[in-house]
Amino acid sequence: MTSQTAFDILVVGSGVAGLATALAAAPRRVAVLTRGAPGEDGASRWAQGGIAAALGPGDSPAQHAADTLAAGQRLNDADAVSRLTAAAPDTVRWLDALGARFDRATDGAYALGREAAHAHARIVHAQGDASGAELMRALRAAVRAAPHVTVLERRTAFELARAGDGRVVGAWAHGERGPELWRAGAVVLASGGIGALYRYTTNPAYADGAGLALALAAGAELADLEFVQFHPTALAPRDGERGQLPLLTEALRGAGAVLLDARGRRFMPALHADAELAPRDVVARAVWAECERGGRAYLDATRAVGDAFPARFPTVFAACAARGLDPRREPIPVVPAAHYYMGGVRVDAQARTSLPGLYAVGEAACSGVHGANRLASNSLLEGLAFGRTLGAALAQAAPAAPAPAVAGVRVWHPLDAAAETALADLMWRHAALVRDARGLQAARAGVAALRAGLPPGAHGADRLALAQRMLDAMLARDASVGAHYRSDGLRAACA
Repeated sequence: MTSQTAFDILVVGSGVAGLATALAAAPRRVAVLTRGAPGEDGASRWAQGGIAAALGPGDSPAQHAADTLAAGQRLNDADAVSRLTAAAPDTVRWLDALGARFDRATDGAYALGREAAHAHARIVHAQGDASGAELMRALRAAVRAAPHVTVLERRTAFELARAGDGRVVGAWAHGERGPELWRAGAVVLASGGIGALYRYTTNPAYADGAGLALALAAGAELADLEFVQFHPTALAPRDGERGQLPLLTEALRGAGAVLLDARGRRFMPALHADAELAPRDVVARAVWAECERGGRAYLDATRAVGDAFPARFPTVFAACAARGLDPRREPIPVVPAAHYYMGGVRVDAQARTSLPGLYAVGEAACSGVHGANRLASNSLLEGLAFGRTLGAALAQAAPAAPAPAVAGVRVWHPLDAAAETALADLMWRHAALVRDARGLQAARAGVAALRAGLPPGAHGADRLALAQRMLDAMLARDASVGAHYRSDGLRAACA
């Protein structure tokens, strides 16, 4: 194992949260450790939805906060919500200054869209449905030009390095030349979510909970692990397909697209007053129910979008065309898919975890913003706004000298393909949109069996331990709320 250069700050992850943190931390020496290339190994660049911000007439951060609290079933941290929504307009203007190309109205103002559970049109998009890709383009360019940032590509962190007093002082990572130790005065987890733990997801394979597993293995507190958001409209898989599915942005439903059952009938108006614009958990379970009945569900944008599809939603149009579908003329087959994690590493208002020296931002963190269900287009916002705040705070603080690290206890031994498949199938079958005690217990036993087959200290066992902790949380909350639905629960999730 090779000891490497020490930095003031080590950021694990290169999505919007990680890069925003790194940029805001100037002039501190920052290293960004990423499993692929910067901005290309996480979920950020796949985001089709935009950034929620109270920028339009009649809107306000307070109203944005009220919608966020309502979507989260008021299990949110109200102070965190207020801080987030207050920071939203300036976050958009900061991105503008970095060169992000947002969609504009004819008068030059931001073109604001509306998405589910928002009382106002307040979503800023880029290139229609390519917001994440455009933001990552702008952030990557800024990071490349930032002399204080070093990017460590194609390395996977597999253990947090600790000093003798327990402080986090870096991370061990596996790269092309084997294990390496990267030391830092502060370590920031910005490693994304857990979508790839499920058979179907809108996330890339890198979003597999690895950052949360690192924190859990080191003894950090996690929170809200039962709250997994499923997107209602992913493009239905081909036979045998699994893993990441193309996302069909919620903005389509905001533009008037409707959901149809196998017989071509709308089913959402009978289930919720807001129909297709009901909260995501309600819509996702309705689509799940149609699929479970042996039928199919479809998203029909032929009237609402029609011939304007290629210009308004180019990413979705290209994904459909690759499947031989023409969404201008025919409804699109859809399924729900794991999309966003409200749970994560518990942090306080300064993004500090329970371990000294360790911070977390973005989807890897549980800041309390989302509660039981994330409001649409608050995810990019959270990573950017709280990442900027954390970076600025670390820049102002006197940098801690990276202390010597004690010997690591984990070994580089990831899960093999068979175990990955078995885990994703267990989570999809028993811990997805509809859960009950019997299924959750079966999943827990299955994960325990997978874990027993790994050698002591194996890196792959940490992700299995995370899955077990998630299942425990789902079992412990026996009432349905927000994105957590127990079919054997004490009350209905749609109440």
